Amino acid sequence: MNIHQINAEHLTIERIGQIIKENYKLELSDDARQRIVRCREYLDRKIAESPVPVYGVTTGFGSLCKVSVSKDQLKQLQINLIQSHACGVGERVPKPIVKIMLLLKIQSLSYGYSGSKLDTVERLVDLFNNDIYPIVYRQGSLGASGDLVPLAHLCLPLVGLGEVEMQGEIVSGEEMDRRMGWQPIELASKEGLALLNGTQNMSAFAVYALLRAQRLSDWADKIAAMSLEAYDGRQEPFTHAVHAVRPHQGQIETAKAMRELLEGSQMIAQEKTHVQDPYSFRCVPQVHGAVKDTMRYVKSVIDTEINSATDNPTVCPDEDLIISAGNFHGEPIALPMDFLAIAMSELANISERRIYRLVSGTRGLPDFLVANPGLNSGFMITQYTAASVVSLNKSLAMPSSVDSIPSCQDQEDLVSMGANAAIKLYKVIDNTERVLAIELFNAAQALEFRRPLKSSPIIEKIHADFRKVVPFVDNDQLMYPHIEKAIQFLRNN
Repeated sequence: MNIHQINAEHLTIERIGQIIKENYKLELSDDARQRIVRCREYLDRKIAESPVPVYGVTTGFGSLCKVSVSKDQLKQLQINLIQSHACGVGERVPKPIVKIMLLLKIQSLSYGYSGSKLDTVERLVDLFNNDIYPIVYRQGSLGASGDLVPLAHLCLPLVGLGEVEMQGEIVSGEEMDRRMGWQPIELASKEGLALLNGTQNMSAFAVYALLRAQRLSDWADKIAAMSLEAYDGRQEPFTHAVHAVRPHQGQIETAKAMRELLEGSQMIAQEKTHVQDPYSFRCVPQVHGAVKDTMRYVKSVIDTEINSATDNPTVCPDEDLIISAGNFHGEPIALPMDFLAIAMSELANISERRIYRLVSGTRGLPDFLVANPGLNSGFMITQYTAASVVSLNKSLAMPSSVDSIPSCQDQEDLVSMGANAAIKLYKVIDNTERVLAIELFNAAQALEFRRPLKSSPIIEKIHADFRKVVPFVDNDQLMYPHIEKAIQFLRNN
């Protein structure tokens, strides 16, 4: 059994991907336990000693911060907070993202700046380790005081409320406790805020999107190389000297990748009659490279976010301070998520343009990539589908972070809308995968019309593997099953 220990060491996005993919179990380190206990003990002392109300600890929340709550009501205050904030609507958050949310919430609480009790954090670990997925809904967060609504749904099962999916069945939080032999957690003062404040919903979507975006970026280069070969394109635009004089890192990396993908190809080496290729082929380094650079920036921001304490108030035992501030605000990651959605939309955009070229009946390729066009429509409508998806991406790429609707009686007067940015990014990633799969479907078909010439060993290997699941189409047949298999091919290889 693989174990990941929760400690103060830096948690990388790649490590999260490994934990989720390989089904690691979590374990709190001794250091993490000590930090959690120390912070809680400090907070309890301050509550007992302080004659002054402490926001979110001995007061109401948001614009109700001026209303003090008596000590005998502090536990009920936490339950009321979680219940009242569980107002999610829409589709469920996918299970892999829920699992990342749990991991990130555990990581954030383990730093010892949130005031959670040890048993509360341990129950979150139990949910993770037993593959119990709280039912969380996608819509409801403003990305302002963190992800209040989705995190409320995430944490309802801690107190025996809400719903979870366990062993493929949806059950109540109360039934979960019965089956697992657990008692509901009795939340102490401040714990409701510790659980509900924070950016773990937005961050989980961002981590998941980055992991998939990296794979799709790699695939985009490979598919573009196959399309270039099928289109009888030129290799000169990938020459290093061209990119050395405009040395954007992503551009240089992409040009190098294209040279390596094309190495040893008979097709690329044959003499060309045309002197230039369209931008969708010639400018692959510039466009794909800009996407790589965007991912690099977004990754650096999300990397910082997932290694931070983002609830409120921040409890600092070493400084003897309990400070109500704004670490929950989603603006630092809302902007980058919008940026990544724009970049991935462009990756799909340029892919659709290459699809159009492949079916256009130019450079010796048959109309719509069939030997007998007219009787057969061939791949004509695959480009329609790609165009439809790309157009939707362009709508989704409109930044959410430029909007703000004040809430909580204007106490939260500027919100990030980062959760909406996260939802749109998730959809753009799905759509980009679909368009790249359609391009691969077309490129593999078009490559057959260049035989007996061979492409590079790398491209021929991809083509051969693809042919194991998607056949050459000689006459019209149902296309949507082939497109779905192409999508699964990208996802699983």
